[in-house]
Amino acid sequence: QVQLVESGGCWVQPGGSLRLSCVVSGSIFCIYAMAWYRQAPGKQRELVAAIASLGGTNYASSVKGRFTISRDNAKSTVYLQMNSLKPEDTAVYYCNANYAIGGYDYWGQGTQVTVSS
Repeated sequence: QVQLVESGGCWVQPGGSLRLSCVVSGSIFCIYAMAWYRQAPGKQRELVAAIASLGGTNYASSVKGRFTISRDNAKSTVYLQMNSLKPEDTAVYYCNANYAIGGYDYWGQGTQVTVSS
């Protein structure tokens, strides 16, 4: 069974940094496109950043230049480095693994990020 476990969420002051991690188990990590989504209270879940199996990345315009997604295939882990955090970044952050060819799509349980003074 494929499991995604996120960690690293916390409270931080505006301007601070956090690094989220998501460890994938139960499958071959390197075949998956990985992504981070977030959902703030009362809002729809939105894509924050994505990284393809071969390493190509894309970002939401709201986080471009502040967030960096990366992956370590040897550790079956995807990271989200978040710098210059703003209160509007407050949300539950979810990790997603997708293998479109096989029709596989998995989610983690989420980790809370709170940015406030």
